Amino acid sequence: MINVGTCGFCEARAKYFMNFDAVEVQQTFYRILQEKTLKRWRKEAPEDFTFAIKAFQGVTHPPNSPTWRRSNVRPGKNVGLLKPTSEVLHFWRITLKEAEALGARFILIQLPKSFRESEESFDNAEKFFKMVERKDFEIAVELRGWSERGIKRFVGEFNVIDVTDPLVRVPLHNGETSYYRLHGRYENGRIIYRHSYSDEELEKIRERVLGWNRGESFVFFNNSDMCRDAKRFKVMVKE
Repeated sequence: MINVGTCGFCEARAKYFMNFDAVEVQQTFYRILQEKTLKRWRKEAPEDFTFAIKAFQGVTHPPNSPTWRRSNVRPGKNVGLLKPTSEVLHFWRITLKEAEALGARFILIQLPKSFRESEESFDNAEKFFKMVERKDFEIAVELRGWSERGIKRFVGEFNVIDVTDPLVRVPLHNGETSYYRLHGRYENGRIIYRHSYSDEELEKIRERVLGWNRGESFVFFNNSDMCRDAKRFKVMVKE
């Protein structure tokens, strides 16, 4: 089964809930949201609709990240990169509360390139995952710039879903659920978000996701033309 959505609401929520199966909430990465807002979204959505939320950037991104400019919180010195600090653990608890209010299934941990493939990163992650609660949420992790060997070790040691782009590589976890993010095209290691997927690209994505599927798959578009491309892909999946 393939569930299709976008990273953020790409159109009015009422319309979005009719057109898509799932959404990856982006606002929770940039800002701390009010509980009543998240509960309202859950109430507005169909019962079988799936929410994923992106963990607050205090868990993942260091204080010099430009993403903090959009935040309603000022970062301390010890935020981000899964460091087992009081600040990071505090922001993780906030993320958990938001996920509960939203009735989310997934929490996405999207790590920046500054979270390098190193023993220091593994050490931080080991301490972080030992210290935090997961409750019943499925944790999906997107690692950028890592080798396949490093990613396989990470998702295996910490029992998380390997988030990948199906046009780039096969997911390396062993679970029943797959989680894909489609950012656009890649040039010299850079993501070019300004991209519209061709029919050939969408067909290749469909074939790969179906071919690799052990159970349920979630495909989230995050490119500049994500609403249109996700709708085209959903029609292709049904056919």
